[in-house]
Amino acid sequence: MAKPEHPDHPDVEISASVKARELRFHERPDVAVHRVAEPDGESASGSDRTNLPDQVATHITYRDISLDFRVVSQLTDPEDRLGHTGQES
Repeated sequence: MAKPEHPDHPDVEISASVKARELRFHERPDVAVHRVAEPDGESASGSDRTNLPDQVATHITYRDISLDFRVVSQLTDPEDRLGHTGQES
């Protein structure tokens, strides 16, 4: 599975895997990943690909491809952000 560099022990993890015998792009895909772990959390994403480059070309047939994608987030513990009085520190 895809291994983002951080966080090592995520609270939230979303992953997807895709396999195809053939894949062909008639237009270059416009892909973006937006990840947020607010207010002070940490997030990362990463992919592992087989027979599929990071930047695909149009009108090329890619064969026997696989793609594993993973997004992870480590959330902030409210106790770390709040003092014992319940107010933000």
